[in-house]
Amino acid sequence: MRLFHLSPSNLAAFGLVLAGAIAGAIAPLRADAQSPRAPVHAQRARSLAIRNATIIDGNGTPARGPADILIEGNRIGRIVYLDPVALKSGTAKRPTADVEIDATGKYVLPGLINAHAHLQNERGKVTQPLDYNLKLWLASGITTVREVGSDSTDLLFRTRDASALGTIAAPRILIYARFSDPAREPATPAEARLRVQQLKQRGADGIKLGGIDRDLMAALVDEARKVGLRVAHHVGVEETNALDDARFGTTSIEHWYGIPDAAIAAGRQAFPSSYNYRDETDRFRWAGRLWREADPVLLGRVLDTMVAAKVAWVPTLDIYEASRDLQRAQTQPWFRDYLHPTLEEYFRPDPANHGSYFLGWSSTDETYWKENYQIWMAALRDFERRGGLIGVGDDAGFIYQMYGFGLIREMELHQEAGFAPLRVIQHATGNNARILGRESDLGRVRAGYLADLIVVNGNPLENLKVLYPTGIDDVRDGRAVHSGGVEWTIKDGISYHAPTLLADVKAMVTAARARR
Repeated sequence: MRLFHLSPSNLAAFGLVLAGAIAGAIAPLRADAQSPRAPVHAQRARSLAIRNATIIDGNGTPARGPADILIEGNRIGRIVYLDPVALKSGTAKRPTADVEIDATGKYVLPGLINAHAHLQNERGKVTQPLDYNLKLWLASGITTVREVGSDSTDLLFRTRDASALGTIAAPRILIYARFSDPAREPATPAEARLRVQQLKQRGADGIKLGGIDRDLMAALVDEARKVGLRVAHHVGVEETNALDDARFGTTSIEHWYGIPDAAIAAGRQAFPSSYNYRDETDRFRWAGRLWREADPVLLGRVLDTMVAAKVAWVPTLDIYEASRDLQRAQTQPWFRDYLHPTLEEYFRPDPANHGSYFLGWSSTDETYWKENYQIWMAALRDFERRGGLIGVGDDAGFIYQMYGFGLIREMELHQEAGFAPLRVIQHATGNNARILGRESDLGRVRAGYLADLIVVNGNPLENLKVLYPTGIDDVRDGRAVHSGGVEWTIKDGISYHAPTLLADVKAMVTAARARR
């Protein structure tokens, strides 16, 4: 599949865009703004005003409005809070702009950040279009993804660069390349350091680390710190656990392995003699009994150690939800119109596909996993109370989770875990920006920050489900209505009409099903 190439003309155009974004820091004010034309889908205007918005910032402060948000090029130029009396009398001073979005009755948030994402152009060695992945992310209000460990490395780097240039419809992509090397796995500390250096030279934004021995991990994290790469660690049942992450200084722990393990007095979960970690049905069946074995006192010490070392936690609650309720996972309503047949086939139980482990899955397995979630969620609440940093990621493309939809479900599960919607939104915006080391230009609705914003039809503080791209069924004035959904996703100042993106995905899925 020929995706694109970075031509000299594209590079020149990008230079002009940057020049336009820097110029004109202060726009004039005028009374009673006229109605300029609406934004053009997938284009960046010289200036864009979002009118009458209610703003939810990514820093955890309450919603406030109405306000006009002025975007100049790819930056937020200013935010003008409007006086109701002046508005009513027509004397309010409002920023001028070439195009505008009427956000009356709508909420504006920072663009959502997916801190554990996968960009996939195949599933089970069957081709799946990149556009399917990318457009679902944008339609769901996701403006930045931390891609953790794709095997399509060359394609991934080209996609990241094209997204930065604005030549494709895609979120901003940060590549956390796999530490593991298919050609030759690093086997010594010296080889671990060399692998880190190679990934840095390649242009990686960070490193995705899996299960690893302690001496290799120490060398890897030390070298990553020296070359300025952050490390996301998917801990396995290995020699290392969360205490090693704290000791060596990884950026974040992904999922949950390694945290309860470090709080088991015996040092290891009580596996049956027949247990085989490589058998995924075995692995995930017994993973559902892990949290119950953690000693609460020891667990508190582990959490304190993580907090002191500034190790963040990206739990991806959504990706294991099928383990506690398989029927719900298999019958999600958006599957009807938006589940690509390649992904649908990959989801079917099959030992050849990672995460497709539901062979002989029982009510007993689900019961253990329901308890597992209760203890896991309590640990998350405790971690944040102790000062820990929690992020949001979905790990979609596996285990019945679709791109974009999975992140919104992850946010719902953070609410189930006991976090108020305002805090959940902070997890997905400001907190994630901190995990990425981008808190100075992402994750906030603030003048000077990059223009990554979403305009939402509804109040996510009342109902996080309004963030789903398919919207919600509601009742207004005694009548059933369909509402909600992201209306505009603005990434780097480029306005994407979310319903148009979702219609593109539906057409893509319909055509693929017809070919099948």
